[in-house]
Amino acid sequence: MGSIINYLGEDLKRRDDIGYTIHKYLQLIGEIKRGGLHSDISVKPTQLGLLVGRKEFHHNLGIIVNAAKKNGVFVWIDMEGNNVVEDTISEYIAATRHGGIGICIQAYLLDSGKQLDRIIKAKGTVRLVKGAYPLSDYTFKSREEITRNYEKLMFYLFRNSKRFTIATHDADLIEKAIGLERKYGNDVTYAMLNGVRNRYLRNIAERGHKTTVYIPFGEKWVDYSYRRLKEAGHASIILKSLFERQGV
Repeated sequence: MGSIINYLGEDLKRRDDIGYTIHKYLQLIGEIKRGGLHSDISVKPTQLGLLVGRKEFHHNLGIIVNAAKKNGVFVWIDMEGNNVVEDTISEYIAATRHGGIGICIQAYLLDSGKQLDRIIKAKGTVRLVKGAYPLSDYTFKSREEITRNYEKLMFYLFRNSKRFTIATHDADLIEKAIGLERKYGNDVTYAMLNGVRNRYLRNIAERGHKTTVYIPFGEKWVDYSYRRLKEAGHASIILKSLFERQGV
């Protein structure tokens, strides 16, 4: 089991805050290298200055990607609210030429299919999630609609991409993905949040599949935790996971 580590924080506009975040990621890359850890990092565009401007984000992302590449660390770009999706994808596609970088796609967005097609045509690497930001006019509303779209995008990945990550706690979707992995022979990783259904994730690893745990850390955990609890069906999954960890 590997890990994806994210330093919490977003919507930064002060350059001191952005600079401190870059420092933390560079420090994290160094620790991963020194410890010989099987770990990726994941950054949010608005913590690297996207709200200041695309040039700021482009420059800061380049600093992190270059340092990560030198140290053999893979970089993920997390997806955020709909107001920054287009800029995030455009900057990601520009960065794919450097290699060693992937992007998160949110299945709850109405145009996620077009986004995915665009990324795959650019030979990008995708981590497919359902989506955790507040619902808007640009998203599917019900849990059933989001799940159906996730499955649709998942099938697209198996048919059109060699390497990607299925990031969900939905066991039905995961078991379908495992069946598709056997059929198509893709390089698939299964990802879950730290502390949520990790016993099941371990079971997936014991069955011979690649797995990774998403680990957020840092001082700014309140907003992140609140958003995750509001995500459709997430509160019940977290409660079940707590009982699972206690052996109930």
